[in-house]
Amino acid sequence: MNIANKLTVSRIFLIPVFLIFLLVPMDLGHFTLGQANIPISQFISGIIFIIASFTDWLDGYYARKLHLVTNFGKFLDPLADKLLVMSAFVSFVGMNQMPAWMVIVILAREFAVTGLRLVAVEEGSVIAASKIAKWKTFSQMLAIILYLFSNVPFGLDHFPLHYIVLWIAVLMTVISGFDYFYKNRDIILKSK
Repeated sequence: MNIANKLTVSRIFLIPVFLIFLLVPMDLGHFTLGQANIPISQFISGIIFIIASFTDWLDGYYARKLHLVTNFGKFLDPLADKLLVMSAFVSFVGMNQMPAWMVIVILAREFAVTGLRLVAVEEGSVIAASKIAKWKTFSQMLAIILYLFSNVPFGLDHFPLHYIVLWIAVLMTVISGFDYFYKNRDIILKSK
């Protein structure tokens, strides 16, 4: 397994660690930043999510720079992204921090595109992530990071940056879903 694929696998292994710090009640204390009282466990979950998100960029960088692009990587990288992002979004809904309908739109697109990828594999091709899908993933990850750190004062008091970025992520999700199905409509037509 090459370095790019190892980084992708590491992202998958970071998901349960991220979820433990986010969801399991633990009293690790708090620290104060300005007027915010931030639970250390939530801060740790945010750092873990940032590291996991960074591996998404890093594995792509190594795959392109060292010519390590493989069909396994083309399949596993978007799957690892989906697992990471969906686990965070579902957790936020469970914590009553995010509107369920927005997360349902995101999940529906992810399942639909995964289904399209599976049909493509049956037809003998692999659908790599498009540029718009990469921007979609970035906007989703940024929204999650901003939600994880929404109680940290960034000098934007009373400005819901995390919610605005979530709206952008939902919009990018819908656009990229239509883009995938439009560009790969021949695969759907062949499989009928």
